Amino acid sequence: MDEELRSLTERIRQESGGAAGCERLAATGDHDALAEVLTAPGQPLWARELAAFRLGLAGDRRAFEALVLLLNHRDPERCVSAAYALARLGDPRTARAAAALATNELRVAYALHPVRLLVELDAPESVPALITVLRRRLCSPHDPYRRVALACVDGLGTLGDTRARPVLDEALAHPALAESAVRALARIPRDG
Repeated sequence: MDEELRSLTERIRQESGGAAGCERLAATGDHDALAEVLTAPGQPLWARELAAFRLGLAGDRRAFEALVLLLNHRDPERCVSAAYALARLGDPRTARAAAALATNELRVAYALHPVRLLVELDAPESVPALITVLRRRLCSPHDPYRRVALACVDGLGTLGDTRARPVLDEALAHPALAESAVRALARIPRDG
């Protein structure tokens, strides 16, 4: 069993109080039954999460909308699980959705996992979205979302795109980001 699936299943078992439905969802190989949980009224969040995660790992695109909603959830564990499943889903809409979530300034408190997903996807949307998010974080000297800024800095270094140089140069002036920015800049080739 996939380590992430095992971890999610254990968390869901606790959250569900050991409900029989939890064991059924964890064991079934019927994708239609899992997809039905995503659309049936009155399903608990834990059931929807488990069904979406399992469908996502199986590459079943019916999980996409539920996983995107979970990626932007207030519970970090749900965000981690959703990002993991979305990265394996193979849906071409994933990078665009992650970029929209990451750059939504009204939801910046929940941007960490969409930012990390964008780095993992290394899609055309990734670098522009990370630059946008980081530039916004640099505008305020007391920005409370330092973890999001650090994830952007590290991610831009990992992606190694020269378009990131200017914003990473700006990050050097921020003590909390400077060391990471130096490492990120060292990974980006120089123009010319």
